[in-house]
Amino acid sequence: MNKETKRIIVVLVGFCLMFISLIVYISYFQVFKAEAVKNNSYNKRLWINEESILRGSILDRNHKVLAYSEKKDDLYKRYYPYGRLYSHIIGYSYREYGKVGLELQYNNALLNINENAAINEIKNLVIPTTEGNNLRLTIDHELQNKARGLLKGKKGSIVAMNPVTGEIYAMVSLPDFDVSNLKEDWKEISENPNSPLVNRATQGLYAPGSTFKILTTVAALGTPNLDKDYDCVGSTKINGYIFKDYQGKAHGHIDLKQALVKSCNTYFTEKSIEIGKEKMGNVADKFLINGDIPFDLPTKSSQYPYKGNLDKTDIAASAIGQGKVLVTPLNMALVASGIANGGEIVKPILVKEIISKNDKVMKSYNTEVLSQGTDPITAEKVKEMMVEVVKSGTGTNARIKNIEVAGKTGTAENASGKSHAWFVGFAPAKEPKVAVAVILEEEGSTGGKTAAPIARDIMIHVINNIKD
Repeated sequence: MNKETKRIIVVLVGFCLMFISLIVYISYFQVFKAEAVKNNSYNKRLWINEESILRGSILDRNHKVLAYSEKKDDLYKRYYPYGRLYSHIIGYSYREYGKVGLELQYNNALLNINENAAINEIKNLVIPTTEGNNLRLTIDHELQNKARGLLKGKKGSIVAMNPVTGEIYAMVSLPDFDVSNLKEDWKEISENPNSPLVNRATQGLYAPGSTFKILTTVAALGTPNLDKDYDCVGSTKINGYIFKDYQGKAHGHIDLKQALVKSCNTYFTEKSIEIGKEKMGNVADKFLINGDIPFDLPTKSSQYPYKGNLDKTDIAASAIGQGKVLVTPLNMALVASGIANGGEIVKPILVKEIISKNDKVMKSYNTEVLSQGTDPITAEKVKEMMVEVVKSGTGTNARIKNIEVAGKTGTAENASGKSHAWFVGFAPAKEPKVAVAVILEEEGSTGGKTAAPIARDIMIHVINNIKD
């Protein structure tokens, strides 16, 4: 074989390898990357396609308009009449900054375009799309406004939902930002160290503190032969680490119910060693901790890494919502909902309906059970304990006249040195209409003192004003 032939073969092999590489890359792109690129909020082709379509409006559960579009100077302009109030729910749609929130997640529905690009092109040749669909949310505008007012001046989140249907009535995260002034304020917003762009309700991960004792109680009730009695002296040493009760107070001889009512740390730390990390972890899994919560907005997974190398100190700390346990406010609202709903945890719903320009319901979202957190008998026992927490324990500031409230307070230590204040609960206890989770970030006080009154006001509003 002469040199010229060898060169030709080398060149041919090179071209073949390049061609094969190109085919492999294109195939990989089509299978794994195309959808993400197509739906990327910064994809300019999407914006070109949108310029001829009137984007649909977004409404609350009572049809109050929360976001809408109008044609101005041959261009469609998006309006957000409530500025900050829905910055983490509706989000925004701006060519310069892309899309977030429901504006991104339901972009195709709001534009009335098909997810399949080829089908959409064919459809537009026959019947061009000129107007999008509307979204009707489960949010109650009056409650959303009230919740933000209750949280004003603080960092944290409030989630209020129907524990039986899964409908989200209010979801507030502070600090927030004014969507209407996004262009003017973008630099200040994006560089703010308090992270106003983060939706704390779905993506904030916090130590749950004593609210996690709800799950430890479920695990204790499901552990055969576990001695439910305990003599509390105010502190206990586990694996060399000293756990203390609040202000070192000794509760004396108590059982499981009294331990939850008084929020006795040492009871739960001691009993968690007997329960074991596997049992604790299995209960956490059933309440969707460590799992993905299907929702209309992106969520982070809560964490209880029990399958890792946890020693006795880690297990004890997790039993009282400290150590390696981290949760989102949405997940804790689902924990409360699970107890309220006889152990069944339903899918949280934010978008109730997609409605066409002719007021036809194109799609509706109904209740769906995600998990059986615990059995109905255990749920009822925990509910009774949570009722007593509010009647005579750490949650008395959540009491409502003539209405039985179930709840649990939490005060969670964190790296900043200022504790988070928590309250989770539901009401009325016998026929629950609302479940709520409140976290006040770095509040530096107890959940019973600051978070419980906020939860109370939210529950009162729902009971008195939301009938469906």
